Amino acid sequence: MIPLVAVAHGSRDPRSAATVRALVDRVAAAAPEVDVRVSFLDLSAPLVTDVLRDLVRSGHRSAVVVPLLLGSAFHARVDLPALVAEQAVLRVTIADVLGADLEAVAFDRLASVADVADPGLGVVLAAVGSSRPAANEAVSALARRWQSRHGFRAVAAFASAAKPDVPAACAKLRARGASRIAVASWFLAPGLLPDRISRLALEAAPSAAVAAPLADDPRVAELVLQRYAAALAGAVRTA
Repeated sequence: MIPLVAVAHGSRDPRSAATVRALVDRVAAAAPEVDVRVSFLDLSAPLVTDVLRDLVRSGHRSAVVVPLLLGSAFHARVDLPALVAEQAVLRVTIADVLGADLEAVAFDRLASVADVADPGLGVVLAAVGSSRPAANEAVSALARRWQSRHGFRAVAAFASAAKPDVPAACAKLRARGASRIAVASWFLAPGLLPDRISRLALEAAPSAAVAAPLADDPRVAELVLQRYAAALAGAVRTA
């Protein structure tokens, strides 16, 4: 079988890498016939470039890289393809990011900490933020979709690179009549930015409920394997 290389962003926070490794362990356990490797773009080891070189040394000539990313922003569109292109021996297919297919996981995490049928509820959908407007708009569109489907007030907020931030999002929800605030996570793993989101939310709304990141839900591992299978099928068709 063609190896599956899962690649996450990487973080200075050891909880992030530990969570990613646990996710990739679940992927490997669910597909014992596949050589599944964990890797990172930066800040954590092993780096994706080192893993790809190791595959070449092991005799592989192709691989599927699955980005453990929620948005199609700079890391997915620029960083990862550039790193993959550094080696010329291995034929690498890059799968789609996980993205909107984790909507149900994020909503269930929200529902585990807040009453989503509460007419006074205001939901902050918190994400990392990007310099690419389309990536931020995808998060905002998800918040609008939840608002339309479920009836609570919802707005996206970003930890960096985009507006509104969490305090501004909380203020916006209160101005629209929300009496209780909950924060939904659009992050895979714990880390410095999710901690910032939580701190700012509790400063702005001390009774706010904050949902956990997504990676330890079994559906995330299932989606990683779906992305691998889809990329593998595409690579076979175009070979």
